[in-house]
Amino acid sequence: MKKIIILTISAILSMSSCNDFLDKGPLDTFTNDNFWTNESNVTGYANTFYQDFLGYGNAGGTGLFYFRTLSDDQAGGSFADWTFQNVPASSTNWRDGWIEIRRANILLENVDKVNMSEEAKNHWKGVGRLMRAWHHYQLVRAYGDIPWVDKSLDITDEGYLYGVRENRDLVMDNVLGDLNFACDNMYDNNSKTKLNKNVAYAMKAEITLFEGTFRKYRKTEDGQSAPDQAGATKFLNETKNAASFLMNRSLTLNGSYQGNYNSVNLATNPEMIFYKAYKQNVLHHSLIAYISSSTQISGMSKNAFESYLFTDGKPLALTTLDKSDVAVMKIGTKTVGGNIVPDTVMSIKRLLDVRDKRLGQTIDTALCYVGRGFTRFGTGISMTSSTGYGVNKYDNKSLDNMYRNQTGANFTHAPIFWLSVVYLQYAEACAELGSITQADLDNSINKLRDRAGIPQLTINVGYSDPANNMGVSDLIWEVRRERRNELMFDNWTRYWDLIRWHQLDKLDSSLHPDILMGANIVNDPYNYIVDKVGSYIDGTKKKTRQFNKKHYWYPIPSDQISLNPQLEQNQGWK
Repeated sequence: MKKIIILTISAILSMSSCNDFLDKGPLDTFTNDNFWTNESNVTGYANTFYQDFLGYGNAGGTGLFYFRTLSDDQAGGSFADWTFQNVPASSTNWRDGWIEIRRANILLENVDKVNMSEEAKNHWKGVGRLMRAWHHYQLVRAYGDIPWVDKSLDITDEGYLYGVRENRDLVMDNVLGDLNFACDNMYDNNSKTKLNKNVAYAMKAEITLFEGTFRKYRKTEDGQSAPDQAGATKFLNETKNAASFLMNRSLTLNGSYQGNYNSVNLATNPEMIFYKAYKQNVLHHSLIAYISSSTQISGMSKNAFESYLFTDGKPLALTTLDKSDVAVMKIGTKTVGGNIVPDTVMSIKRLLDVRDKRLGQTIDTALCYVGRGFTRFGTGISMTSSTGYGVNKYDNKSLDNMYRNQTGANFTHAPIFWLSVVYLQYAEACAELGSITQADLDNSINKLRDRAGIPQLTINVGYSDPANNMGVSDLIWEVRRERRNELMFDNWTRYWDLIRWHQLDKLDSSLHPDILMGANIVNDPYNYIVDKVGSYIDGTKKKTRQFNKKHYWYPIPSDQISLNPQLEQNQGWK
């Protein structure tokens, strides 16, 4: 490939620049000629990249946690379908990445003009290359073959604008080069809200793990295995090295798993590498309001619920503990208008007590569904869930209700990169390389298991889970389980994991019906008003999802193909 039309020519010159100082035209003070004069201006320009990390969203908008429900972890009537059913005329998924790549290239082209030290210049070049790598990676994982764009394009760059698509592997090799430069040159400080060396290594660990496993499990268009073992080994070793760097820093696990998600101050959290800060009456989100409101939420799937280990360290099929999933009706009380009144709930506390602690810190102890609302912590609005399982992972009951239940009023901080994810990346890379030791497990995910209250994982797992339907070893299956449970509902992680493992067919509900089912409510005498499959709640009101190989890639927007006849649509979308 050489290059590709990225946006319409007018759009790439205007839309990509609407937020930077450079492109606002001849304002009273700055032009491109006089802006690049000191590091303070460079810092102000680069601060815009902070907006690239959506976190829990902004004000009333949705973020990357919980809301991205296309996976086998959640079910909901309005979230059952694939991201794209047809080729779109245009797409922000395509457009926005190129906007940020252009922003990064503008920074890179101007850093050397600034009167500052070589160390400072190399840091800001590292920032530019880090963000250029980040957005190329996100475009590659969605679209496959894309351009590698290493300059800020203008109307004269026809060779870039009207070329063909470039092999994704070559693009990702360039991404790795950018990541390595960033890791070697960015400022080494302890900030958790600024781009620095720790963030560069965290990004590198995420990106290289995706690429290493993608190449290891790659398949051809007709579904035949076609691994690139050399490429996989290269990228997985880079993952291991990047994660090792961070594991040797002054980072430790936070004592509370849920505290990583519902805190109003992640600055003091010893696990955080980088987070998005919200501030009361300044910058808010609506995540807690959404999962605590009367609007039906997209609950945890039966498949996800059953993925959590029991406290004896065994999966559902092999545990010696009580494995019943039946909710029990209990009579309690709740406060209404200051008065204590009787309340009947369908309790799953007994089920949660024998499971991985993370499950009980992710969903409520009482079910909530149509005809059986639940009021969390005895106060607030009655909630319902598509599957019966309420989501409490992000809730902070200490917040006043005016900030907790109101749209656009929540101000808990959002984690972006943190240590537990690094532990998962390290363990998976070692396992996929075939070189993992017990010490590797003990120094990584066994620390997560200690926090979760379940037995540690050993190299010889000791059992084969009948639920293993991915054709991988017992150990890799358990490492993947650990990742799923630790990062439940987080950052759309599960969807992209299924992509890189080439397991996207696990989202086909005709093959795996339990991914759209919910809780067992056989003990509720009023359950006849609920859509069910047997005794389990139907989480999608009889909607289904069917997998097609084309879903491994997003379709290229049709307006781009119209502008550039050399473009070809992704396989299956033509």
